[in-house]
Amino acid sequence: MLAKFKKTFIGDKAFYRRYIFLATPMIIQNFITNFVSFLDNIMVGQLGQEAISAVATVNQLHFVFALAVFGAASAGSIYGAQYFGKGDHKGHMYTFRFKLYATLLATFVGILIFKIFGSQLISLFLTESEGASPELALEYGLQYLGIILVGLIPFAVNQAYATNIKETGQTVVPMVAGMVAVATNAVLDYCLIFGFGPFPEMGVRGAALATVIARYIECAIVLIWAHSHRELNRYLEGAYTGFGLPTDVFRQILIKGAPLMLNEVLWAAGMSMVTQSYSVRGMNVLTALSMSNTIANLFNIVFIQLGACISIVVGQHLGAGELEEAKDADNKMIAFSVFCCTIMAIIMFAFGGLFPRIYNVAPEIRSLATRFIAVAAIWMPSCSFSHCSYFTLRSGGKTLVTFLFDSVFTWIVVAPCAFILAHYTGLGIVWVYFFVQGTELIKNIMGYFMVKSDVWLVQMV
Repeated sequence: MLAKFKKTFIGDKAFYRRYIFLATPMIIQNFITNFVSFLDNIMVGQLGQEAISAVATVNQLHFVFALAVFGAASAGSIYGAQYFGKGDHKGHMYTFRFKLYATLLATFVGILIFKIFGSQLISLFLTESEGASPELALEYGLQYLGIILVGLIPFAVNQAYATNIKETGQTVVPMVAGMVAVATNAVLDYCLIFGFGPFPEMGVRGAALATVIARYIECAIVLIWAHSHRELNRYLEGAYTGFGLPTDVFRQILIKGAPLMLNEVLWAAGMSMVTQSYSVRGMNVLTALSMSNTIANLFNIVFIQLGACISIVVGQHLGAGELEEAKDADNKMIAFSVFCCTIMAIIMFAFGGLFPRIYNVAPEIRSLATRFIAVAAIWMPSCSFSHCSYFTLRSGGKTLVTFLFDSVFTWIVVAPCAFILAHYTGLGIVWVYFFVQGTELIKNIMGYFMVKSDVWLVQMV
């Protein structure tokens, strides 16, 4: 029994060496990114509760946009990893073209929506709370949003390039670009928020401007490296010689990718609705959630990036026709991800409560954030398994299944649960948060049976 378990779920040194080599740069990049977001959150917090709530609200809206862009890039990645695994560089080039067009289209739609409905969208999250002014928070939010829009295009272009680079196994370059960008962001945050040396004191506008500058720098580094290393990025051969896509390739990507693109948008919108439901309990709740989410993101990066690696490794095996190898690698990667996540959850539960003490907010908000962090830690291993199940199904092109598994589940189960518990029960907000997070167990059961069924073991190219 033990031998069978070990053979199924535990790999050899070579397996973990390859997996960790692929995942480590992605983990480092995202850790630095989230750590700078944490510092940014603290610095904005010095401006008052309204500033924290404003930035958190705009970032929640931006999260929906970012997932739309990610979904557009991911639609091409379904085939991209398999084309690369097969050695078909021309097919890989066509997936890159699709990503570029799709991410830019999503960006222009996003800018249009934010320009027209920005004020109404921000106001959805701002509720009266003792000692807080929704009107001032809205003013800060509009200032922040107006500047953030300038950085949406480089963000989209970077996603198109970076995802293709990662599909070739070159995860270090996006990591380095991300590190440079977040270091720039951190320095400029301090200089532009508070006014340091020759820099003006700009408050929340300074935080937004620092983010925009960092995005342009990150995009520039990725583009310059990709075009100066053509031997490693063969998908760029002919990428800008003509602009069309073969009808069959476009149709394949669209059929498989459309549910994925729609899924990312609907899932992010669903999670925003969950946050909006929490926010009816007052701006204190929104502020505490912003703090706890920022801290939780520091711990979540391990399982998020380990899960993302599944789509790369498994996708390459599937593209090469190595179905049994894909299944074996998937089992071992899921087990490793959940194990690592459990360790991170224990650390987060034990020490997460120290972080809210850094914020310049009322004691009751710190206490609320601490309890949110503890709840998030309890459910983190469940989130890890769901995340791995999602990427397993996606690697085999089962995008309609992932659509049902992810966004439909969010809108049918998670969002209504949050809405009903927050609006129509007398439960404290921490218990509301606990039960809403606990819906992840249902996804665990669904994910287990879908992965075990092997419906995702498909070579598509």
